Amino acid sequence: MFNWILVLMILLLIAGFVGLIKGADLFVDGSAGLARNLKVPSLIIGLTIVAMGTSAPELAVSTSAAISGSNEIALSNVVGSNMFNLLMVLGCCSLFSVVPVDRIVLKRDFPISIIVTAILFAVAGGQFLFSGKIFSTAMATEVGMVYRWLGIVLLAGFVAYIVYLVINARRHPEPETDEEKKPYWKCFLFIVLGLVLIVAGGQAVVQSAKYIARAAGMTETLIGLTIVAVGTSLPELVTSVVAARKGETGLAIGNVVGSNIFNLMLILGVSSTIHPVAVNAASVFDMAILIVVSVLVLLFSVSKKKIVRAEGIVMILIYIADVVFAILRK
Repeated sequence: MFNWILVLMILLLIAGFVGLIKGADLFVDGSAGLARNLKVPSLIIGLTIVAMGTSAPELAVSTSAAISGSNEIALSNVVGSNMFNLLMVLGCCSLFSVVPVDRIVLKRDFPISIIVTAILFAVAGGQFLFSGKIFSTAMATEVGMVYRWLGIVLLAGFVAYIVYLVINARRHPEPETDEEKKPYWKCFLFIVLGLVLIVAGGQAVVQSAKYIARAAGMTETLIGLTIVAVGTSLPELVTSVVAARKGETGLAIGNVVGSNIFNLMLILGVSSTIHPVAVNAASVFDMAILIVVSVLVLLFSVSKKKIVRAEGIVMILIYIADVVFAILRK
């Protein structure tokens, strides 16, 4: 029997990808135009406006889950999203264009994301990791907690980080260029329309892909580990790739590092402040892997002050291996 719903879902999937691509195009143009008008480096716009916009789906989902008291997977979502951003988003960007990494990102933003991850790892899972129960505890077993006090500390740190970025941007404005400026209303219109298309397109892709996957016989666990995890990070992926192709590499690297800091400090901070977040054994291992991956990408960036295609391919292969590992351990 012909399945009309399946056909509609395939069409919705295609429409979702079109919305993502067009939305990212508008979003990058609007953000880059705003940066030029404000004489602010595109890196700062990437670390703030673009990072906040592309992290909006994760923030909405995590906040809703926290309010309902069912945010046990908040930490794994944040860790998984950060892993995808570092390995797949930057890896895919490097396939289209060499991704230069600003020295400020290397000295300030990258270390911040690694330090915050390490603090979370120490508070939420350090005791379990050195308890001798590593190989005797089921992956789904609760072994730690991101407490409310830590959530408040993360939020305070996030506010301080944003304030510092704004003050620093005002002290070091970008020099004037001969490039034609867009009116402020057009910049904001592009940003809002782009964000709406990105969020709507991402949701369309995730929901339609989930239906198609179920029709193909995939399990809920596999769908969650692949389609949903990738789907929530599609805004970062599409926005950064489009930015790289347009030569706005500052936006691309700023979006990735900024989104990771937003995920760790804002999203997890809000979630754990509303309701403490339970940590299972699998998340402890994932945090350790994220720290190793973050240091590896930092070393790639430091070596040549850029990420080249060969390094990007290695990063993509590492992400695929991590997903395979996550599937096999379930």
